[in-house]
Amino acid sequence: MSSVITQQQVLDALSRVIEPELHKDLVSLNMIKELSIQGSAVSFKIELTTPACPLKDVMDKAARAELQKIPGIGKIEIGFTSNVTANARVRGALNIPVKNIIAVASGKGGVGKTTVAVNLALALAKTGASVGLLDNDVYGPNVPLMLGLPYAQVSPDGKNSIPSVQQRDGRILPAEKYGIKVFSIGFIYPPEAPLVWRGPMLHSAIRQFLQDVEWGELDYLIIDMPPGTGDSQLSLAQVAAGVMGIIVTTPQLVSMSDALKGLAAFEQLKVPVVGVIENMGPYMDPRTGQKVALFGEGGGERLAAMKNVPFLGSVPLDQMVRVGGDSGKPILIADPTSETAQRFISIAQQVAARVSVLNYQSSNVIPISIIG
Repeated sequence: MSSVITQQQVLDALSRVIEPELHKDLVSLNMIKELSIQGSAVSFKIELTTPACPLKDVMDKAARAELQKIPGIGKIEIGFTSNVTANARVRGALNIPVKNIIAVASGKGGVGKTTVAVNLALALAKTGASVGLLDNDVYGPNVPLMLGLPYAQVSPDGKNSIPSVQQRDGRILPAEKYGIKVFSIGFIYPPEAPLVWRGPMLHSAIRQFLQDVEWGELDYLIIDMPPGTGDSQLSLAQVAAGVMGIIVTTPQLVSMSDALKGLAAFEQLKVPVVGVIENMGPYMDPRTGQKVALFGEGGGERLAAMKNVPFLGSVPLDQMVRVGGDSGKPILIADPTSETAQRFISIAQQVAARVSVLNYQSSNVIPISIIG
């Protein structure tokens, strides 16, 4: 005769299973959903804080191990669902249905920051998250080029701009490409039109980009920041409370030195740092099979260690990344099984996990149980 398992026995067992990133048990985190007990058979779902969670197999194994300790337990079925944690400060400050805002920045230009931002957004979307990408570089918007989207055009009389996006009910409709929503100043002003803007105009523009664009419900809004540590960074921190930051560097010392300033700027502005991404890192020469470190090696990891923030990963120097950016088909789309594309997927998983941790650590998370 089979035993009858009680709900309390199951919850007691699962309360001993610790979520590896948040370091709390699954029951107190309210991650156990759709619990069903039929005699000795148990089934339920674990609601992850991100669809990109890289550790769900760890939780599955730990949950089964604890449940097997219940005398007489039979079949165990565990499924997974996800509900990305929402930063309460973002929701409160902007009153937009975006759960998390992540600014991708660097201390200087030329490190491939926009390339990283574009591919990170695509990688997060491939994991199942809803993602937006905001091109906040008003002086050199490159996101439309990298995604194959049209820029604004100059009118035939040369006096006005013809936007490449539409409006509805007074709100700007973002473009959509490869499963993400996109907005860039390049959709409003032609790339050849110089924008000579002072701080107050930048501040107003950033607020409009966030509030007047019809982003809809997003798990993550990735913002490609302009190089440096000036007005744009300050304005974003002031406008978007709860924003988090990622620093992009290349391995060599001169880039690390400038990226260090970017990290210091985030610290000064009290912007939590998700971590450091190294771009243009070592790659394997397909002809010789040897590792080539054209710009050095380990710079991103050393920078992260210096500031005691996570190192999210290194993206190898890959000609196809440049080709994809120039042709409007990023490597996540053009060659999704390549080593470089898989690196971006791995980095996206680390970013998503780190965002969840920062939300919980800062007590700014909207509890999973009340997210719509």
